[in-house]
Amino acid sequence: MTGLMRSPFPASSDPAAGEAPVLLVLAGPAGSGKTTLCERMVREIPGFSRVITTTTRPPRPGEVDGVHYHFLSPAQFDERVAAGAFLEWAWVHQRHRYGTLASSVLEPLAAGRSLVINVDVQGVGNFRRAAAASPLLRRHLATVFINVPLGELRERLVQRGQDSAVEIERRLGTAERELAEAGSFDYRIESRSRDEDFAALVDVWRAVRARVAASGG
Repeated sequence: MTGLMRSPFPASSDPAAGEAPVLLVLAGPAGSGKTTLCERMVREIPGFSRVITTTTRPPRPGEVDGVHYHFLSPAQFDERVAAGAFLEWAWVHQRHRYGTLASSVLEPLAAGRSLVINVDVQGVGNFRRAAAASPLLRRHLATVFINVPLGELRERLVQRGQDSAVEIERRLGTAERELAEAGSFDYRIESRSRDEDFAALVDVWRAVRARVAASGG
């Protein structure tokens, strides 16, 4: 696991942006801001895309198939699982399944595009196992944990006002188990403000990009 200095320079000013594609896989407890970080990487770093994941849940109003998610029926999802098409998949809240198709990752990487995705800790483990069998994935992959102490995490979940007290306690229980896995990640960001967290993630990207370039990727 590696810690990095935060860069004082805006990400968009980096003259080498877009070179040496990388795959950043982010994980962290609910309320850690990992979704916002993914969105900001895509918005502010040239050449970055977000991995489009797959789900069995119905589209919400305004969601577009192939843009927000690949929406599949349970039977279609089963077919792809049986065919070994997923890098990782899991049940979420025992209601719907979510997963990452290998084609949604390997094809963009091979085409030179950098990718970012946030998954749960279990999903990161599946990415690592997939990387062990894929030289392309192994060369470009870096795992990043967004670390938030439980006390601060509770405050964030309460302040955002999206969950009941029971749901907050459930999420904190999950977070405690996730925090125990932080040491297994390539990088760990100690969460502070949104801007500081983003600057730290940009530093991770630059370090990983340099590693990939040095390996000839």
